[in-house]
Amino acid sequence: MARKIICFGPGPQFKGGIANYNTALAKVLDSKEGVEVFLISWTQQYPAIVPREFIDKKSKLDFLEGTNVKVTYITNYNRPKTWNETFRLIKEINPEMVIFQWYNAHQGIPLHKIAKKIKKHTSIEIVFDLHFVVPKENSSVDKKLTKRGLRIADSYIVHANKTANELKEIFPNQPFFLTENGTRTAEKNQKTIIKLYHPIYTIFEPKNDFDVEAFKRKHNLEKYVFLYFGFIRKYKGLHHAIEAFAKLTEKRDDVSFLICGESFWNTLDNRKLSTKLKNLFFGIAKAIFTKKADDEKNYRPLDLIQQLGIENKCMVINEFVPNEDVHKYFQVSDAVVLFYLTATPSGVESLSYNFKMPILATEVGHFPETIQHGFNGYLAKAEDLTHMAEQMNLMIEKPIDRENVVESTKKMSWENYAEAILNN
Repeated sequence: MARKIICFGPGPQFKGGIANYNTALAKVLDSKEGVEVFLISWTQQYPAIVPREFIDKKSKLDFLEGTNVKVTYITNYNRPKTWNETFRLIKEINPEMVIFQWYNAHQGIPLHKIAKKIKKHTSIEIVFDLHFVVPKENSSVDKKLTKRGLRIADSYIVHANKTANELKEIFPNQPFFLTENGTRTAEKNQKTIIKLYHPIYTIFEPKNDFDVEAFKRKHNLEKYVFLYFGFIRKYKGLHHAIEAFAKLTEKRDDVSFLICGESFWNTLDNRKLSTKLKNLFFGIAKAIFTKKADDEKNYRPLDLIQQLGIENKCMVINEFVPNEDVHKYFQVSDAVVLFYLTATPSGVESLSYNFKMPILATEVGHFPETIQHGFNGYLAKAEDLTHMAEQMNLMIEKPIDRENVVESTKKMSWENYAEAILNN
Protein backbone atom coordinates (compact mmCIF):
# COMPACT_ATOMS: atom_id res chain seq x y z
CA MET A 1 0.00 0.00 0.00
CA ALA A 2 1.29 3.45 -0.95
CA ARG A 3 2.46 5.87 1.70
CA LYS A 4 0.28 8.96 1.34
CA ILE A 5 1.85 12.36 2.06
CA ILE A 6 0.17 15.77 1.89
CA CYS A 7 2.23 18.90 1.19
CA PHE A 8 0.14 21.87 2.33
CA GLY A 9 1.16 25.31 1.10
CA PRO A 10 0.99 27.51 -1.99
CA GLY A 11 0.77 25.55 -5.22
CA PRO A 12 2.71 26.23 -8.42
CA GLN A 13 0.25 28.88 -9.63
CA PHE A 14 1.59 31.25 -6.94
CA LYS A 15 4.65 33.49 -7.13
CA GLY A 16 7.65 33.23 -4.89
CA GLY A 17 10.04 31.00 -3.07
CA ILE A 18 7.54 29.21 -0.83
CA ALA A 19 5.49 28.08 -3.83
CA ASN A 20 8.69 26.87 -5.50
CA TYR A 21 9.72 25.13 -2.29
CA ASN A 22 6.38 23.37 -1.73
CA THR A 23 6.28 22.32 -5.39
CA ALA A 24 9.86 20.99 -5.28
CA LEU A 25 9.11 19.08 -2.07
CA ALA A 26 6.01 17.47 -3.57
CA LYS A 27 7.98 16.60 -6.70
CA VAL A 28 10.84 14.85 -4.89
CA LEU A 29 8.49 12.93 -2.58
CA ASP A 30 6.53 11.82 -5.66
CA SER A 31 9.76 10.40 -7.11
CA LYS A 32 10.09 7.98 -4.19
CA GLU A 33 8.86 4.45 -4.80
CA GLY A 34 5.65 3.62 -2.97
CA VAL A 35 4.81 7.24 -2.10
CA GLU A 36 1.61 8.99 -3.23
CA VAL A 37 1.72 12.76 -2.95
CA PHE A 38 -1.10 15.28 -2.65
CA LEU A 39 -0.43 19.03 -2.81
CA ILE A 40 -3.19 20.97 -1.06
CA SER A 41 -2.97 24.68 -1.72
CA TRP A 42 -4.41 27.97 -0.72
CA THR A 43 -6.65 29.79 -3.15
CA GLN A 44 -5.99 32.96 -1.18
CA GLN A 45 -3.13 33.01 1.35
CA TYR A 46 -3.69 36.31 3.15
CA PRO A 47 -6.43 38.68 4.33
CA ALA A 48 -8.30 40.23 1.41
CA ILE A 49 -7.09 43.72 2.35
CA VAL A 50 -3.46 42.88 1.53
CA PRO A 51 -2.65 45.03 -1.53
CA ARG A 52 -0.62 42.59 -3.60
CA GLU A 53 -0.96 40.22 -6.55
CA PHE A 54 0.22 36.76 -5.52
CA ILE A 55 -0.67 34.71 -8.61
CA ASP A 56 2.03 33.95 -11.19
CA LYS A 57 0.44 35.04 -14.46
CA LYS A 58 3.65 34.92 -16.52
CA SER A 59 5.31 31.51 -16.20
CA LYS A 60 4.57 28.86 -18.80
CA LEU A 61 6.90 26.23 -17.33
CA ASP A 62 5.02 23.67 -15.19
CA PHE A 63 7.34 22.15 -12.60
CA LEU A 64 4.91 19.30 -11.84
CA GLU A 65 4.54 18.19 -15.44
CA GLY A 66 5.26 14.48 -15.73
CA THR A 67 4.64 13.77 -12.04
CA ASN A 68 1.73 12.03 -10.33
CA VAL A 69 1.25 14.79 -7.74
CA LYS A 70 -2.44 15.55 -7.22
CA VAL A 71 -2.98 19.30 -6.73
CA THR A 72 -6.08 20.80 -5.12
CA TYR A 73 -6.62 24.54 -4.63
CA ILE A 74 -9.14 24.80 -1.81
CA THR A 75 -8.11 26.86 1.26
CA ASN A 76 -9.14 30.52 1.34
CA TYR A 77 -7.82 32.57 4.26
CA ASN A 78 -10.91 34.78 4.12
CA ARG A 79 -13.51 31.98 4.05
CA PRO A 80 -13.52 29.83 7.23
CA LYS A 81 -15.91 27.44 5.49
CA THR A 82 -13.00 26.35 3.29
CA TRP A 83 -10.91 25.56 6.37
CA ASN A 84 -13.45 22.88 7.29
CA GLU A 85 -13.51 21.69 3.68
CA THR A 86 -9.73 21.40 3.78
CA PHE A 87 -9.86 19.28 6.92
CA ARG A 88 -12.50 17.00 5.40
CA LEU A 89 -10.35 16.53 2.28
CA ILE A 90 -7.31 15.66 4.42
CA LYS A 91 -9.36 13.21 6.47
CA GLU A 92 -10.71 11.61 3.29
CA ILE A 93 -7.20 11.17 1.83
CA ASN A 94 -6.04 9.82 5.21
CA PRO A 95 -2.27 10.33 4.74
CA GLU A 96 0.40 9.29 7.21
CA MET A 97 1.52 12.92 7.50
CA VAL A 98 0.64 16.47 6.50
CA ILE A 99 3.57 18.85 5.99
CA PHE A 100 2.41 22.44 6.54
CA GLN A 101 4.59 25.23 5.13
CA TRP A 102 4.89 27.89 7.86
CA TYR A 103 6.01 31.30 6.59
CA ASN A 104 3.50 33.88 7.83
CA ALA A 105 2.25 34.31 11.39
CA HIS A 106 -1.24 35.41 10.37
CA GLN A 107 -1.78 32.08 8.63
CA GLY A 108 -1.63 30.65 12.13
CA ILE A 109 -5.35 31.36 12.44
CA PRO A 110 -6.59 28.96 9.71
CA LEU A 111 -3.67 26.53 10.07
CA HIS A 112 -4.33 26.15 13.80
CA LYS A 113 -8.00 25.40 13.11
CA ILE A 114 -7.17 22.81 10.46
CA ALA A 115 -4.36 21.17 12.43
CA LYS A 116 -6.42 21.08 15.62
CA LYS A 117 -9.15 19.10 13.86
CA ILE A 118 -6.59 16.72 12.39
CA LYS A 119 -5.16 16.17 15.88
CA LYS A 120 -8.60 15.58 17.40
CA HIS A 121 -10.11 13.29 14.77
CA THR A 122 -7.18 11.39 13.20
CA SER A 123 -3.79 9.86 13.95
CA ILE A 124 -2.08 11.74 11.08
CA GLU A 125 1.37 13.15 11.91
CA ILE A 126 1.30 16.98 11.78
CA VAL A 127 4.62 18.40 10.56
CA PHE A 128 5.33 22.13 10.39
CA ASP A 129 8.11 23.05 7.96
CA LEU A 130 9.41 26.29 9.48
CA HIS A 131 10.77 29.01 7.23
CA PHE A 132 10.96 31.22 10.32
CA VAL A 133 9.83 31.24 13.95
CA VAL A 134 10.37 34.84 15.00
CA PRO A 135 8.41 36.91 12.43
CA LYS A 136 10.29 39.59 10.50
CA GLU A 137 7.80 42.20 11.75
CA ASN A 138 7.79 40.58 15.22
CA SER A 139 4.72 42.46 16.53
CA SER A 140 2.91 41.27 19.65
CA VAL A 141 0.08 39.92 17.48
CA ASP A 142 2.56 37.99 15.31
CA LYS A 143 4.14 36.45 18.40
CA LYS A 144 0.77 35.27 19.72
CA LEU A 145 -0.33 33.85 16.39
CA THR A 146 3.01 32.07 15.93
CA LYS A 147 2.83 30.44 19.35
CA ARG A 148 -0.82 29.47 18.87
CA GLY A 149 -0.27 28.10 15.39
CA LEU A 150 2.86 26.06 16.09
CA ARG A 151 1.75 24.54 19.38
CA ILE A 152 -0.37 21.85 17.74
CA ALA A 153 2.39 20.20 15.66
CA ASP A 154 3.85 16.75 16.34
CA SER A 155 7.13 17.42 14.52
CA TYR A 156 8.98 20.41 13.09
CA ILE A 157 11.44 20.86 10.24
CA VAL A 158 13.98 23.68 10.60
CA HIS A 159 16.67 24.86 8.19
CA ALA A 160 19.02 26.49 10.72
CA ASN A 161 20.12 26.09 14.32
CA LYS A 162 18.86 29.60 14.94
CA THR A 163 15.31 28.53 14.04
CA ALA A 164 15.50 25.51 16.35
CA ASN A 165 16.66 27.71 19.20
CA GLU A 166 13.85 30.20 18.59
CA LEU A 167 11.32 27.36 18.68
CA LYS A 168 12.69 26.22 22.03
CA GLU A 169 12.46 29.78 23.34
CA ILE A 170 8.76 30.20 22.58
CA PHE A 171 7.98 26.80 24.13
CA PRO A 172 10.39 26.75 27.10
CA ASN A 173 8.50 23.98 28.93
CA GLN A 174 8.27 21.67 25.92
CA PRO A 175 10.93 18.92 25.71
CA PHE A 176 12.32 18.57 22.18
CA PHE A 177 14.22 15.80 20.42
CA LEU A 178 16.65 17.17 17.79
CA THR A 179 17.62 14.95 14.86
CA GLU A 180 19.27 15.37 11.46
CA ASN A 181 18.19 12.03 9.96
CA GLY A 182 14.43 12.21 10.48
CA THR A 183 14.13 9.77 13.38
CA ARG A 184 11.03 10.63 15.44
CA THR A 185 11.13 10.59 19.20
CA ALA A 186 9.53 7.66 21.03
CA GLU A 187 8.87 9.76 24.14
CA LYS A 188 5.25 10.84 24.45
CA ASN A 189 6.00 14.19 26.04
CA GLN A 190 8.67 15.14 23.47
CA LYS A 191 8.32 16.73 20.03
CA THR A 192 10.77 16.12 17.20
CA ILE A 193 12.79 18.85 15.52
CA ILE A 194 14.32 17.69 12.23
CA LYS A 195 17.29 19.92 11.36
CA LEU A 196 17.85 19.94 7.59
CA TYR A 197 19.58 22.39 5.28
CA HIS A 198 17.34 24.23 2.83
CA PRO A 199 17.79 22.07 -0.29
CA ILE A 200 19.25 23.47 -3.48
CA TYR A 201 16.67 24.07 -6.19
CA THR A 202 16.92 21.61 -9.06
CA ILE A 203 13.70 22.87 -10.64
CA PHE A 204 15.75 25.73 -12.12
CA GLU A 205 18.66 24.68 -14.30
CA PRO A 206 21.28 26.38 -16.50
CA LYS A 207 20.78 26.12 -20.25
CA ASN A 208 23.83 24.93 -22.14
CA ASP A 209 22.82 26.74 -25.34
CA PHE A 210 22.35 30.13 -23.64
CA ASP A 211 24.83 32.69 -25.05
CA VAL A 212 26.11 34.54 -21.99
CA GLU A 213 28.41 36.93 -23.84
CA ALA A 214 25.69 37.92 -26.33
CA PHE A 215 23.33 38.71 -23.44
CA LYS A 216 26.00 40.82 -21.73
CA ARG A 217 26.74 42.74 -24.95
CA LYS A 218 23.06 43.36 -25.60
CA HIS A 219 22.50 44.80 -22.14
CA ASN A 220 25.85 46.60 -21.77
CA LEU A 221 26.93 44.50 -18.82
CA GLU A 222 30.56 44.79 -17.73
CA LYS A 223 33.05 41.95 -17.20
CA TYR A 224 32.01 41.28 -13.60
CA VAL A 225 28.29 41.08 -12.79
CA PHE A 226 26.74 41.03 -9.31
CA LEU A 227 23.17 39.79 -8.98
CA TYR A 228 20.31 40.67 -6.65
CA PHE A 229 17.39 38.32 -7.30
CA GLY A 230 13.94 37.98 -5.78
CA PHE A 231 11.25 40.09 -4.20
CA ILE A 232 12.38 43.53 -3.09
CA ARG A 233 11.79 43.63 0.66
CA LYS A 234 13.39 45.92 3.22
CA TYR A 235 14.84 43.08 5.30
CA LYS A 236 16.77 41.87 2.24
CA GLY A 237 18.87 45.03 2.33
CA LEU A 238 18.92 45.99 -1.34
CA HIS A 239 19.54 49.62 -0.30
CA HIS A 240 22.79 48.53 1.36
CA ALA A 241 23.76 46.44 -1.65
CA ILE A 242 23.26 49.40 -4.01
CA GLU A 243 25.22 51.76 -1.76
CA ALA A 244 28.05 49.24 -1.37
CA PHE A 245 28.12 48.69 -5.12
CA ALA A 246 28.34 52.45 -5.67
CA LYS A 247 31.44 52.47 -3.45
CA LEU A 248 32.88 49.66 -5.55
CA THR A 249 32.36 51.67 -8.77
CA GLU A 250 34.54 54.44 -7.33
CA LYS A 251 37.47 52.01 -7.61
CA ARG A 252 36.48 49.86 -10.59
CA ASP A 253 34.84 50.49 -13.96
CA ASP A 254 34.51 46.81 -14.95
CA VAL A 255 31.49 45.95 -12.76
CA SER A 256 27.72 45.84 -13.21
CA PHE A 257 24.84 45.27 -10.80
CA LEU A 258 21.94 43.22 -12.17
CA ILE A 259 18.80 43.67 -10.06
CA CYS A 260 15.92 41.32 -10.84
CA GLY A 261 12.87 41.45 -8.65
CA GLU A 262 9.37 42.66 -8.13
CA SER A 263 8.76 45.43 -5.60
CA PHE A 264 6.75 43.45 -3.07
CA TRP A 265 4.17 46.14 -2.33
CA ASN A 266 3.79 47.51 -5.84
CA THR A 267 2.07 44.79 -7.90
CA LEU A 268 -1.45 46.23 -8.26
CA ASP A 269 -2.80 49.09 -10.35
CA ASN A 270 -2.92 52.00 -7.90
CA ARG A 271 -5.44 53.79 -10.10
CA LYS A 272 -8.14 51.24 -9.32
CA LEU A 273 -10.63 51.91 -6.53
CA SER A 274 -10.19 48.35 -5.21
CA THR A 275 -6.44 48.94 -4.83
CA LYS A 276 -6.99 52.28 -3.12
CA LEU A 277 -9.38 50.67 -0.63
CA LYS A 278 -6.95 47.82 0.05
CA ASN A 279 -4.13 50.30 0.62
CA LEU A 280 -6.32 52.30 3.00
CA PHE A 281 -7.45 49.39 5.17
CA PHE A 282 -4.09 47.62 5.04
CA GLY A 283 -2.38 50.86 6.07
CA ILE A 284 -4.71 51.16 9.07
CA ALA A 285 -4.03 47.56 10.09
CA LYS A 286 -0.26 48.00 9.81
CA ALA A 287 -0.40 51.23 11.83
CA ILE A 288 -2.15 49.36 14.63
CA PHE A 289 -0.19 46.10 14.64
CA THR A 290 3.23 46.83 13.15
CA LYS A 291 6.20 48.71 14.54
CA LYS A 292 6.87 51.90 12.58
CA ALA A 293 10.40 50.77 11.76
CA ASP A 294 8.98 47.73 9.95
CA ASP A 295 6.65 49.69 7.64
CA GLU A 296 7.78 49.10 4.04
CA LYS A 297 5.26 51.20 2.15
CA ASN A 298 7.83 53.92 1.40
CA TYR A 299 10.75 51.57 0.80
CA ARG A 300 12.16 52.60 -2.61
CA PRO A 301 15.78 51.40 -2.81
CA LEU A 302 15.89 51.63 -6.61
CA ASP A 303 15.74 55.43 -6.31
CA LEU A 304 19.29 55.24 -4.97
CA ILE A 305 20.62 54.23 -8.39
CA GLN A 306 19.92 57.66 -9.87
CA GLN A 307 20.79 59.49 -6.68
CA LEU A 308 24.22 57.84 -6.63
CA GLY A 309 24.74 58.35 -10.37
CA ILE A 310 25.30 54.69 -11.22
CA GLU A 311 22.53 54.23 -13.81
CA ASN A 312 25.04 53.13 -16.46
CA LYS A 313 26.34 50.42 -14.12
CA CYS A 314 22.98 48.89 -13.22
CA MET A 315 20.46 46.78 -15.12
CA VAL A 316 17.07 46.64 -13.40
CA ILE A 317 14.28 44.14 -14.12
CA ASN A 318 11.69 45.50 -11.67
CA GLU A 319 9.05 42.84 -12.25
CA PHE A 320 8.33 39.19 -11.53
CA VAL A 321 10.65 36.92 -13.51
CA PRO A 322 8.88 33.96 -15.22
CA ASN A 323 10.27 30.53 -14.35
CA GLU A 324 11.59 29.95 -17.84
CA ASP A 325 13.71 33.16 -17.75
CA VAL A 326 15.34 32.69 -14.34
CA HIS A 327 18.41 30.88 -15.66
CA LYS A 328 19.51 33.85 -17.81
CA TYR A 329 20.22 36.16 -14.91
CA PHE A 330 22.17 33.58 -12.92
CA GLN A 331 24.20 32.43 -15.89
CA VAL A 332 25.45 35.93 -16.72
CA SER A 333 26.38 36.74 -13.12
CA ASP A 334 29.50 36.06 -11.09
CA ALA A 335 28.07 36.25 -7.57
CA VAL A 336 24.76 36.70 -5.78
CA VAL A 337 24.42 39.55 -3.28
CA LEU A 338 22.47 38.82 -0.08
CA PHE A 339 23.27 41.76 2.18
CA TYR A 340 20.25 41.04 4.38
CA LEU A 341 19.42 42.98 7.54
CA THR A 342 17.96 39.82 9.12
CA ALA A 343 17.85 36.35 7.64
CA THR A 344 16.08 33.05 7.82
CA PRO A 345 17.23 30.40 5.31
CA SER A 346 17.02 31.98 1.89
CA GLY A 347 15.42 30.39 -1.16
CA VAL A 348 17.56 32.66 -3.35
CA GLU A 349 20.70 31.26 -1.71
CA SER A 350 19.55 27.70 -2.49
CA LEU A 351 18.59 28.68 -6.02
CA SER A 352 22.03 30.22 -6.52
CA TYR A 353 23.80 27.02 -5.50
CA ASN A 354 22.12 25.11 -8.32
CA PHE A 355 23.98 27.45 -10.69
CA LYS A 356 27.21 26.90 -8.69
CA MET A 357 27.07 30.56 -7.71
CA PRO A 358 29.20 31.93 -4.85
CA ILE A 359 27.42 34.14 -2.32
CA LEU A 360 28.11 37.56 -0.85
CA ALA A 361 26.13 37.81 2.39
CA THR A 362 26.04 39.62 5.68
CA GLU A 363 26.97 37.92 8.95
CA VAL A 364 23.34 37.57 10.05
CA GLY A 365 20.91 34.72 10.66
CA HIS A 366 21.91 31.37 9.21
CA PHE A 367 24.45 32.65 6.68
CA PRO A 368 27.50 31.87 8.87
CA GLU A 369 26.21 28.26 8.99
CA THR A 370 26.06 27.80 5.21
CA ILE A 371 28.72 30.21 3.92
CA GLN A 372 32.35 29.52 4.73
CA HIS A 373 34.19 32.79 4.25
CA GLY A 374 36.64 32.46 1.38
CA PHE A 375 35.50 28.94 0.41
CA ASN A 376 31.99 29.17 -1.09
CA GLY A 377 31.45 32.90 -0.61
CA TYR A 378 32.34 35.96 1.42
CA LEU A 379 30.70 37.38 4.53
CA ALA A 380 30.40 41.10 5.22
CA LYS A 381 29.74 42.91 8.46
CA ALA A 382 26.07 43.92 8.74
CA GLU A 383 25.47 47.67 8.37
CA ASP A 384 29.10 48.26 7.28
CA LEU A 385 28.92 49.55 3.70
CA THR A 386 32.67 49.86 3.33
CA HIS A 387 33.18 46.25 4.38
CA MET A 388 30.44 45.13 1.98
CA ALA A 389 32.17 46.94 -0.89
CA GLU A 390 35.48 45.35 0.11
CA GLN A 391 33.94 41.86 -0.03
CA MET A 392 32.51 42.59 -3.48
CA ASN A 393 35.98 43.57 -4.63
CA LEU A 394 37.47 40.50 -2.94
CA MET A 395 35.08 38.32 -4.96
CA ILE A 396 36.78 39.72 -8.07
CA GLU A 397 40.37 39.75 -6.80
CA LYS A 398 40.13 36.30 -5.20
CA PRO A 399 37.29 34.54 -7.05
CA ILE A 400 35.62 31.55 -5.48
CA ASP A 401 36.22 28.19 -7.16
CA ARG A 402 32.74 27.06 -8.20
CA GLU A 403 33.62 23.48 -7.36
CA ASN A 404 33.85 24.68 -3.77
CA VAL A 405 30.20 25.70 -4.04
CA VAL A 406 29.34 22.20 -5.27
CA GLU A 407 31.29 20.66 -2.38
CA SER A 408 29.54 22.83 0.21
CA THR A 409 26.08 21.83 -0.99
CA LYS A 410 26.43 18.04 -0.92
CA LYS A 411 24.30 17.86 2.21
CA MET A 412 21.64 20.12 0.68
CA SER A 413 20.00 17.74 -1.77
CA TRP A 414 16.25 17.21 -2.02
CA GLU A 415 16.99 13.47 -1.91
CA ASN A 416 18.46 13.75 1.60
CA TYR A 417 15.57 15.99 2.58
CA ALA A 418 12.92 13.53 1.41
CA GLU A 419 14.66 10.56 3.05
CA ALA A 420 14.67 12.38 6.41
CA ILE A 421 11.02 13.40 6.17
CA LEU A 422 10.00 9.86 5.25
CA ASN A 423 12.30 8.55 7.99
CA ASN A 424 13.68 5.92 5.61
